[in-house]
Amino acid sequence: MHIINLDPAVPNPPYPCAINISELVTLDEAMAEHGLGPNGAMLYCVEYLEKNFDWLVERLDEVLGSEGGYVIFDTPGQVELWTNHDSLKRIVERLMKMEYRLAAVHLSDAHYITDGSKFVSVVLLALRAMMQLEMPHINVLSKIDLLSTYGQLPFDLKYYTEARELGYLLSSLDTGPRSQKMEKLNRAMVELVEEYSLVGFETLAVEDKQSMLQLLRQIDKATGYIFVPPPSVSGSTDLLDNAYALFSTGAGDIPGWNVDDVEERWGERKAEWDEREKEQWAREHEMRAQREE
Repeated sequence: MHIINLDPAVPNPPYPCAINISELVTLDEAMAEHGLGPNGAMLYCVEYLEKNFDWLVERLDEVLGSEGGYVIFDTPGQVELWTNHDSLKRIVERLMKMEYRLAAVHLSDAHYITDGSKFVSVVLLALRAMMQLEMPHINVLSKIDLLSTYGQLPFDLKYYTEARELGYLLSSLDTGPRSQKMEKLNRAMVELVEEYSLVGFETLAVEDKQSMLQLLRQIDKATGYIFVPPPSVSGSTDLLDNAYALFSTGAGDIPGWNVDDVEERWGERKAEWDEREKEQWAREHEMRAQREE
């Protein structure tokens, strides 16, 4: 796997990256040379990358060689780049024409589900990005491990991951004198989302192995990637090994892991699940030690 940093505002990312846009341009350089603010400099950097697309292709060829590989492009989080500005869109299109199988993974903080207006905004933003990029798109509610801290939600987690029947949120959007003036606008936004019926969300607790594997499975389905594990995986009791074996068969989601399980795992029963997970880790560690002996 190769990570490509395309965020010029992070010249020194906290992970090892195979290619770093700072080799070509940085946000600070653009701001200093052209007298731009952070937002304008970000747009300039992405436009500069588009004009120097050959540099990116050459670096990718150096990293991937003739065998190819699994690539993650870490891009800036500035929403204009994915919703209104066309440079990143054109870069993606050119890569796809070169037979790169790409999927967009759009991360949104799960805390937005606690506020009806914020959640509708997140769904609209995801829809706009999907229409702009015109590529396989996976929307993700990240930091789902904090679900237990959000208190009682108006609806269960499945309602938010499916992003359907958003009209039920209108009553919470129309409270207060200012919000009531926006009733028609709120209803129009909800109807727009429901008319397209494209947006749905996966969930992610980034430090949880099972959660990460489930998301990875969805990304692999979107890109058509199939991992074939080595023969030594056969018969393994390790969760990670078994998950890779599942990927190789082209099977569905991780067994016993759906949105209801996610809500139970990170909701009111989080402490119970934490204890169960510690016991599982201890068993895995013991089995690995026995195999090494």
